[in-house]
Amino acid sequence: NESEAKGISFCHSLFGPNSKWVQTSYNNNFRKRYAGIGYTFDERLDAFIPPKPFPSWVLDENVAAYVAPVPMPSDAISIDNPDGKRYVWHEDTVSWQEFVIPGA
Repeated sequence: NESEAKGISFCHSLFGPNSKWVQTSYNNNFRKRYAGIGYTFDERLDAFIPPKPFPSWVLDENVAAYVAPVPMPSDAISIDNPDGKRYVWHEDTVSWQEFVIPGA
């Protein structure tokens, strides 16, 4: 049976009792998401947080992830708008710019 306490105990037996361990979830059932390389664990949020993609992005504590300081345009491609436009973030202008494939 899977148990965070059993996992911590096992890791302590390998790496010593002063090591710090927290369980992650492959299917995102807890701690917001599966921990990946470069992620940090925030004890207060009880969540794994992905790396900050750009210096201007800010941590949204509700989703435990960094978000752009400017919302993506409403006509962007999405599940509800599969024919929408594609945008990329430009840190130098702190803005979203439409991504157009040349010749498309």
